[in-house]
Amino acid sequence: SKFHNFMSIVKHKAQRVGVFIDTQNLYHSAKNLYRTRVNFANVLKEALDGRTLIRAIAYVVTTESGEEKAFFDALTKIGIETRTKDLQVFYGGAKKADWDVGMAVDAVKMAPRLDAVVLATGDGDFVPLVEYLKNSHGVQVEVIAFGKSASQRLKESADDFIDMSLDAKKFLLGPSRFAGIPFIGSADEGEKGQDDIAPKVVGSDTDDR
Repeated sequence: SKFHNFMSIVKHKAQRVGVFIDTQNLYHSAKNLYRTRVNFANVLKEALDGRTLIRAIAYVVTTESGEEKAFFDALTKIGIETRTKDLQVFYGGAKKADWDVGMAVDAVKMAPRLDAVVLATGDGDFVPLVEYLKNSHGVQVEVIAFGKSASQRLKESADDFIDMSLDAKKFLLGPSRFAGIPFIGSADEGEKGQDDIAPKVVGSDTDDR
């Protein structure tokens, strides 16, 4: 496939696959690179590549308004479970919302039942997870992300890197009724405060490029 960096791995239909989606990271990548939203159905389809899906989980941070329900319903319809965590606002206005540890723990817990783990993220903080899964569990570890904003070390550490930037249109959505809703809303300038939601904006791992 034209999206792939490495051709050494084998993907066959009987492989049991777990897909772990760093919603925050893909959301910010799509917004910053393309000013639009992610087509999660096609991300899942590309990640699976015709294999057997065991679990697909998206990690999402919820805001006080609770407008994300439509997004969760849309994900459930395409077979993706959602794990949510409330956005924490600290004294002085600092905001924290981070699913890195939760996503890593789930991937490690499920690895013994999987042949391949697919991480949908470009965040270099996941390099230790990739190395651990490969060395301790012997699973195939694949990463799918927008290559233009993904950590170079993450690309190199994975058994396979699927670069969604090579056919970006396939993995993006046009404007929709979800406009203005966090994670699925359009990336117009009018969108209020979305950049505050995740501390890890795209480019936070420039040090390892």
